Amino acid sequence: MLLDTASLYFRAYFGVPESVRAPDGTPVNAVRGLLDFIARLVQDHGPDDLVACMDADWRPQWRVDLIPSYKAHRVLEEHPGDTEPDVEEVPDTLSPQVPVIEEVLDALGIARVGVAPYEADDVIGTLTGHAKGPVDIVTGDRDLFQLIDDARGVRVIYPVRGVGNATLMDEAALREKYGVDGPGYVDLALLRGDPSDGLPGVPGIGEKTAAKLIAAYGDLAGIMAAVDDPASGLSPSQRRKLDASRPYVAVAPTVVRVAGDVPLPAFDPALPAAPAQPERLLELSERWGLRSSLNRVLEVLRARA
Repeated sequence: MLLDTASLYFRAYFGVPESVRAPDGTPVNAVRGLLDFIARLVQDHGPDDLVACMDADWRPQWRVDLIPSYKAHRVLEEHPGDTEPDVEEVPDTLSPQVPVIEEVLDALGIARVGVAPYEADDVIGTLTGHAKGPVDIVTGDRDLFQLIDDARGVRVIYPVRGVGNATLMDEAALREKYGVDGPGYVDLALLRGDPSDGLPGVPGIGEKTAAKLIAAYGDLAGIMAAVDDPASGLSPSQRRKLDASRPYVAVAPTVVRVAGDVPLPAFDPALPAAPAQPERLLELSERWGLRSSLNRVLEVLRARA
């Protein structure tokens, strides 16, 4: 099981009231919510391995170099040319909770993997490619639908209202909703665009039209070949829009497709049966008022042992 950790703690932050606080009054709604998510996921799906995948760089420069608008609207502070990533605009009361989340995961012994200059999606893509058996990817980000693969047992658990009410996305669900398979989702996403990621898409080509083009011509290469073929069935409007977007179409696949070659550090993905740092975990529990959420996680881990 691979967690798109930032996606989940953002959902926890907005799904759990900010009135959930530590003894000193500091909000810990994202911390508690994420721990409750993990307990429920392990209980419901019983993974052998669990990896919390992190955004070591949420806006990699190599993606920005290709499409400068990539996530630009979410930048709070730019560091162009620096080794430090840009600072993402996040709610004031969420930022201080992220280090707490990292400390708690480490004390529990849950593997936490982030590699610069890559996003969590890229870590997930690489781990999925290396996996010997089935993989459950837990994310609220549709970009990872591109990894769905029934033959390899790769599916996405997509939370709707918390992980207890999640949509299980496999190839049948993907085709029913979008009309494409996993690899086809990359082409769909880049043609459609995604305002939340600053991807412009091809103007005038929406999701339904993109799906029809993929069904007719197979993939992005087939679609662009059809642009050059006067005998193809493209409408004059579609041909004009796609032709005008060639510079974007040439670079967008590299931006939208998750990397599969992240140089991963050595780590143990096995689900822990007991905390790796019990004394530290107790300190964190008392400091941040996490006892009930941590108890739920620990009970589920013991039950899995």
